[in-house]
Amino acid sequence: MMNNYGIAVIGMGATGSVIAAALLKQDPDVFCVDPRPGLEKALKTEGLTISGAIDTHVHVKHFYPRIRDLKDHHPNLIFISTKTYHLSRVLEEIKDIFTAGTKIISTHNGLGPEDLIAETFGQNSSFRMSLNFGVSIREPNHIEMAFFNRPNHIGSLVRENQDIGKQVAGWFSRSDLDTAFVDDIKLYVWKKMIYKCTLASICAVTDRTIKEVMDLPPTREIALGCFNEAIAVARAMGYDLGANFLDEALIYLEKVGAHKDSMCYDIANKLPTEIDFLGGKVVEYGQQKGVPTPYFTTMTNLVKAMEDRYLKK
Repeated sequence: MMNNYGIAVIGMGATGSVIAAALLKQDPDVFCVDPRPGLEKALKTEGLTISGAIDTHVHVKHFYPRIRDLKDHHPNLIFISTKTYHLSRVLEEIKDIFTAGTKIISTHNGLGPEDLIAETFGQNSSFRMSLNFGVSIREPNHIEMAFFNRPNHIGSLVRENQDIGKQVAGWFSRSDLDTAFVDDIKLYVWKKMIYKCTLASICAVTDRTIKEVMDLPPTREIALGCFNEAIAVARAMGYDLGANFLDEALIYLEKVGAHKDSMCYDIANKLPTEIDFLGGKVVEYGQQKGVPTPYFTTMTNLVKAMEDRYLKK
């Protein structure tokens, strides 16, 4: 047990596996939770491998298919790495294992997951990580990391959690998953949203990589429109990212290269997307603040129309 914390990772997809692997390097008693059939056997017999920008192999001792299976273990530091559309249900299930003082860390994409945690368990329980790597699943127990623009960032909604946040950042950094604690995590969430997630809907609708979207003039024009809208909405929300931020975002994207956003795979596999926490939140916040978002509105609605074709069946 790391510093008297019982640690659990809920959601062992691409992102959750990277989080779990880094924690398992520091503490072999981390609990992993995921309902996918066959995953427990693969992880317990073959271990968990991360390759690419980071190379790691760890053994998995504790795996459970359901959150309620953790009840007797009393985890008090819980990382949630599910898709955002599962978050409300996951938080309801966590209520059955939650004890006073438990900290819950969102590692999701998009805007607002940490606020949903705070609404459910209080601001003192809510942390957020902003992750700066791109990953995909090669096999259920083998994750490929295409890029890692170091560092990741972690923060809490209350200053009192600063020491805990710094401890967690240190654990990850010692496992080669460089992470920095920051006082205003929402600033970095907005930066990540604009850097990496602005293109999600464009990639999904056109089935193109980030590089292909930025190289083709018609999609690049849409992308630049979305960037400017997101920057304007962030400013209206109290986050002025600076005059040179768009140039910084474009430089960031050059490092990403030929990487498909995860929303492409969601659409291809006829799964729900995270659009409500990505473009949908930019549109929602823009409406609240009176900032027009025609590009984001169009791209968000196109993704929803694509979802509707298969989700309503």
